[in-house]
Parts: sequence; C-alpha cells; structure tokens
Amino acid sequence: MSLTVRETWTVIHGMVIGALFLVSFTGGLFGLLSLKPELITGEGTRKIVARLSNWMWTMAAIAWLTVITGTYVVYPWYRAADPSSPRSLLLANPATAEWHEFGMEWKEHVAWFAPLLATAAAYVVWYYGKQLVQEEKARKAAMVVFSLAFFAAAVAGIFGAFLNKAAPTR
Repeated sequence: MSLTVRETWTVIHGMVIGALFLVSFTGGLFGLLSLKPELITGEGTRKIVARLSNWMWTMAAIAWLTVITGTYVVYPWYRAADPSSPRSLLLANPATAEWHEFGMEWKEHVAWFAPLLATAAAYVVWYYGKQLVQEEKARKAAMVVFSLAFFAAAVAGIFGAFLNKAAPTR
C-alpha cells in the first residue's frame, strides 16, 4: 500500500493529530473530575494541578495543530478549482452534495471551536490552579467547555472520515 503526499497529510491531520486530541480527552476530563476535596490530599494538589495544567495546554496545542493543518494543508486540496477535486466531485452528485453543504461547512467553521474551547479550558485550569479543588463551579465550567471542544472535534473528525470516504483527497 502506498499513499500520495495528499493522502499522507490527510492521515497526519485526522488519524494522527486529530485522533490524539480525541483519545487524550479522557485524561483531561478525568483529571478535572478528580479535583474534588475528598479525592486528593493537600500536598498532592499542587502536583496534580500542575500536571493537569500541562496536559490541558498540550491538548489545546494539539487541537490548534489539527485545525491549522486541516485549514492550510489539506483543505486547499479539497477546495481546488479543478473538476476532479473532492469538493467538485461531491457537488456534482446530488446524493453527495449534502456531505459538502453540511459536513464540510462544519469542518470549515465549527471545528475551529475545538482549539478555542480547549484553550479556554486550559486557561481556567492554569488561572484557578489549586483553587479548582474548592471552586466546584469553575471546575464544572472547565469540564463543560472542554467537553464542548471534544464534541466539536469529534463531529469534525466523523465528517472528515465520511467526506474522505465519499471523495478522497488524492
């Protein structure tokens, strides 16, 4: 099996970087969930929060890397003006035109919420630090924002897989 340069970048964008964000989400959410006074000791709090903050910033960077490679590396090939581009192929067939109209619109616009929200969640963890153990509202807000980042990324990933199946970037 061999991959073209475009197929290789599509795999790097979605199956490597994007999947890394989605898979590591569980660690970030578990870290936020475990910041409860009854679950951690006073002396362990600093280490746990520092580790969680690093984890969240790393995940935000991974989310940014995913949308940047998608927008500036893979997307131009998708949207090329020639009639054999994936976009042209999808729009030429009424059965697949909706994949572009809804799926690609999600990927073009809503997927950008993933790194923005992941960065916001990382900022909350960094800003509140050890206070997150006592500040339940801030901790829950970070979990909600982080979960929304996951949702935006997961739906974009699903659409990306289906779009690439319907009209691959070659």
